[in-house]
This record gives sequence, C-alpha cells and structure tokens, in this order.
Amino acid sequence: MLRQAWWTVSTLIVFGLLIIAHAPARATDAEIDRLLRSPVGKDWVTNGGNLTNNRYSTLKQIDTANVGKLKGAWMTRLKGSGVGGKYSFEASPLVKDGIMYVVTGNDDVFALNAKTGEIIWEYWSGIDQKISTVCCGWVNRGLAMGEGLLYFGQLDAAMVALDMKTGKVAWKTPIEKWQNGYGITSAPLYYDGMIYSGITGGEFGVRGRLTALNAKTGEIMWRWFTLPGPGEKGSETWPPGTDHAMRGGAAIWNTPALDPELGLVYFAVGNCGPDYDGSMREGDNLFCTSIVALKAKTGEYAWHFQQVHHDIWDYDAASPVVLFDTVINGEPRKGIAEAGRTGWVYILDRINGKPLVGIEEKPVRQDPRQKTAATQPIPVGDATVPQCAEKIPGYDQAGCIYTPFWESPVLIQPSGVGGTNWSPMPYSPDTGYFYVPGTVRTSAFTRFGDKYVLGLRYTGGSQAAPIGSPMSGTFTAIDGTTNKIAWQHKTPYRIGGGGGSTVTAGGLVFRGEPDGNFLAIDAKTGKELWRFQTGFGADAPPVIYEVDGEQFVAIATGGNQLQGSAYGDAVWAFSLKGLLSPLWPPPPPQTVAGPTGPIIANVDTVRMGAGNTEYSFGPGRIRVKAGSTVTFTNVGDLPHSATSMERGKWDTGILVKGASKAITFNQPGNYFYICLPHPWQYGQVIVE
Repeated sequence: MLRQAWWTVSTLIVFGLLIIAHAPARATDAEIDRLLRSPVGKDWVTNGGNLTNNRYSTLKQIDTANVGKLKGAWMTRLKGSGVGGKYSFEASPLVKDGIMYVVTGNDDVFALNAKTGEIIWEYWSGIDQKISTVCCGWVNRGLAMGEGLLYFGQLDAAMVALDMKTGKVAWKTPIEKWQNGYGITSAPLYYDGMIYSGITGGEFGVRGRLTALNAKTGEIMWRWFTLPGPGEKGSETWPPGTDHAMRGGAAIWNTPALDPELGLVYFAVGNCGPDYDGSMREGDNLFCTSIVALKAKTGEYAWHFQQVHHDIWDYDAASPVVLFDTVINGEPRKGIAEAGRTGWVYILDRINGKPLVGIEEKPVRQDPRQKTAATQPIPVGDATVPQCAEKIPGYDQAGCIYTPFWESPVLIQPSGVGGTNWSPMPYSPDTGYFYVPGTVRTSAFTRFGDKYVLGLRYTGGSQAAPIGSPMSGTFTAIDGTTNKIAWQHKTPYRIGGGGGSTVTAGGLVFRGEPDGNFLAIDAKTGKELWRFQTGFGADAPPVIYEVDGEQFVAIATGGNQLQGSAYGDAVWAFSLKGLLSPLWPPPPPQTVAGPTGPIIANVDTVRMGAGNTEYSFGPGRIRVKAGSTVTFTNVGDLPHSATSMERGKWDTGILVKGASKAITFNQPGNYFYICLPHPWQYGQVIVE
C-alpha cells in the first residue's frame, strides 16, 4: 500500500514536471513591473513613463524658479540613421540605470550613456527600403524593456527583442506580412512577462488587432481582432452577409495602458477602411475609432466606447489612452482619457467605459449614400481646435464636424489630420489638467470609391487642404473634471501630429515645436518660461530622468514628415549644469497649404520622391508652353501619383518606384495637383 502510494505520488510529480516543461515559459521582471506600477522617478522605462501613459515625472530639481538656467548637457548625432524626408523621429527615449535607449525612423536602435551622450552600442535593422505599405512616413514611436531585453516593432510588421547589454537580437517574431498592408509603428508595452503591440495598415484594408507575446520567447500568446468575425461581438454593426469587416482597417497606432488592479489593458483604435467611403459598410462599424478594454492576461473583451460611429472622416483615435485618478462630485473615480482628431478629449470611467464627464448622443447631418450614423457622441466641455470650416473661393460647400460629403468637395474642420493625431497627451495630478496638442487645418473631403486589392491603398476617397489655406495649431490645458479649457496657446505651426509633451512635479510642461524650439511652460498658468533652439524639428515627446543626482530632460530631434519639419538624427539632453548653447534655427514648416519652391521654366520631367524627400515633387512648381508633355517619374520608395486637384481632369494613376506617366497640357492655365496616397504632397504646373 505504501509502495503504491509512493509510486502514485512519484508519477504525479513527474507528470507535473512534464507539464511545466511543455508550458510556455513566461518569466517576469519584478523590478520593471514595480517601476511600471509606480510614479515615474529617476528612470523612464516605458513609452508613456509608466503603465498609465500619463507622462508625469515626480522629479522636481528643475522647477518654475530655475528652469530658465537650463542649457544643453549633451547632443549626440545617431550616425545618419533615419535622416531624410521620408522619415520622422518621434520616439521617446527610455532610460534605465544611466543608459539611454532610442530607436529611429529606420528601426535602428542606439544605447547611449545618459549622462554624456556617448554611444555604447548600436543595432542597424537592415529594414527593406522597398517596403511600400507605409501610410504616413517611416517612423518608430519607441521601445519597451523587461527581462533584460528591449522590444520594438518594425515597419515590416515584425516584433524584435534585443539584449539590453549588447544590442544583439534575442528573438524576432513576424506578426504579419508587410506585403499585405501591415506594419508596426507604435511603441509596445511590457508588463508581467508579456508584450502588447498594435499594428498599422488602416489605409490598406487590413484587419486590425492587438497582439500579446511572451516577452522571453516571442511566442504569440493571444490576439484580439479590432474587427469582429461573423457572430462575434460587434459583427451586428457591419452589413450582414458581407466580408467588409475583414478589410475594415481599425489599426492600433499607439501604446496601450494597463491597470494591474483591474487586470485590464486599454488601447485606442483607428479609422475604418475604406476611410472616406461608408456606402458599402452600413452600421456603426465596431470597433473602429474606439477605446477598448480587454482582460490583460487572456485578451477577453471587457468594454468599449466608440468615439465616432461609422467614421467617414478619418477621425481615428491615434493618441495613446491615459489612465488617471480623480475626484468628481466628491467621489474618487478611476478615469481614462484620449485626445481625438475630432478636437475633443473623451473622459471615461476605466472600470466600465461609461462617461466620467458627460458625453451626449446628438443628431447630426445625414447623407443616405454614405450610410451616415444618425447620432454622434458629443462630449460636454470644450474642443481644443475649431470645428467649422470657413468658405474658400473655388469651393461651393463648407461645413462643421460630421458634415457628410459625396463626390463634390466639401470643406470640413477638423480635417482627418486635425485635432490630435499620434501625439501623446500628458496628465498632471498636481493641476488636474491634460495637455493637448492640436492641428488647425481644413480639408476638402471627397468620396470616389475604391476596389480592394490586397496590399494596395484602400481609402475610397481623399482629403486635401485647399491651396492657400492656413495651417496652424493649438496647445491646450484641459481640466480633467470639467473637460473645459484652463488655458490655451495658439501656435503658428501644426502640432497635433507632433508636439507631444511631458509634465513634471516641478510645475513644468516640456514640449517641442516643428521650428526646432524646445519649450518649458508653467503647467498651471501656461506661461512660457524657457525656450531653446535645437536646430532640428523638435516633434518627439520628451522624457525626464536622473543620473548621479542630476536631473535631465531629453528629446529626440529629427523632424516629422506630417509636420513638414526639418529632419535630422540628434538627441538632446538638458540640465542645470549644461554648457551647450542653442543652434541656428532650421527652415520652418509650412503655414499655408500648397506647393513651395521656385517656379522652374521649360521642364519636361517631374520626379516624385526626389532628393531624399519622399513626400515631394521635384521640381514642385514648373512653367511650360501649351502643348508640352510632362513626364512624371517615381524615384521614391513608396507609390505616388500626380492627381489634379480638380478631380477627374487628369491623373497619372498610382505609380510604383521607377514607373512613369506622360501628361500633355494643351490649354493655358494653372494646374495644381496632389499625390493621392499622400494628399499633403503638392505640385503645380503653369501652362502659358
């Protein structure tokens, strides 16, 4: 009897060991988990500072009284990585134990001495330069760390882990194929042995998803699709009997947040596909343009809130969600907020997704051809940007937010690149304010329909800022208990696609501008206290850290394709002991829409993507005689077109790298055109 019992116990032990041996190894990093759950101190170990994404640092050596003494402690150039017009430098560096880690728009990673800027090691991605499914510039928004590894997504839709000490590849997991329209630009989130990452491709007819991976091995643990399959929750919001949801976009552009106490992971979801054509996708189209909460360990659905029903305006939720604790009507509440392209901040209870500050469903204008939603959720409080377009000569129709459109251009504000784009929105528990960057820009929206082809753009229409229309920005402090403006700056440049900021216990907000200036602002009053010219477009969100008792503020400065700011490859760090002076200012970005540069006479060839400036025509403005033939040749890496601003007049069609199309201009006139896939890319042909 005893022998049998011993055999049974032994068998169970062996069987248990076999189970453990075959179970997925998911180690956890206790120190990083602790830092992620804690207020941000001397280290900055994840994109948003900690699990909340609130970008609030408790360091206060630098404060409102002494910030005027800040100077450059060091400036390091990253050996030309990601330098050029097709790249953006948008990453927040990470800092741990005196070492800084930063990734560039070419998916190259550098480890630096955080006190001196000296390069310790470098990883060169060797990413395929022929990737053609990039929406809006080559960019990587940052890293995650844990298990002694650095994690980041690549434009080829692979997740990569590097050894933090050496920069050597530990594992690489393909999430999807870039040839099918997918990529990764967001910084992932590490917590409790898992990596969470979204995916891009909203303009290519993809099926969006959040992917959770084993941080140690790269094994995919679970996926949650942002577009429901037949019979799944949300499928009733898509036309029955169709597969439109399977190519409906709904990408995840930015880093999730996570609440360990509730066991929930949160993220914002992008626009539907095709972007501007709702005619075939009747219904609210979940989970496009939504905030979603899932159970962090399993990916099981918890709740959602849709910001825009049946989105046809490209109003995707691209800015990271922010978790915060507050008191409303005397009651402690757990909040979550996200800054939308609509110009509103959406403030919810993160337990259940219900509005924390009022949001009301209100009727909006309709167009049955677009299958528009009858109502839209309108937050109580203030918008951070104007929400009505002014009439412009040459355009018959102008409207406000949620104005529908069809095949004739309609001017609408905010545009699909208005309000807050990818830029993060910090929250200060000291002031109770959110700090919201915004873009003020009118677009002419048109729908023309698209046929879905795997791996090609699938937008169903376009939006372009009218020639000569102004483009500017706002930077706004929004009260988290009322959703009303506490203070606001009007900026000469667009900053909703850059201008991300960080707030400190020293009472300061730090933010960059596309003209190269780096600013410190009084977080309570909005008063500017310090300004420093970095010499490059300063569009990335800054970080705060401490080494050997000295507080630093660091920012990656290398330009931003959406902002049109000056490109480069520099990382700046500032401190009260710094000695470096400002640089000369770079060329400022455009403040008026349209082609720029001199008018070149008697030109018969226009190159797309010329001169290491992917999103440009070279020359951008030409003068020819009536009857001349102009050949448009794509020398860039991405597909481009030359499409008349007067839709249907003339068009090269989409040209891949190396392709050409000749257009003959017989009639005198002034011919403005755009690149249809990249409608901020302008050209002009003057025919005499």
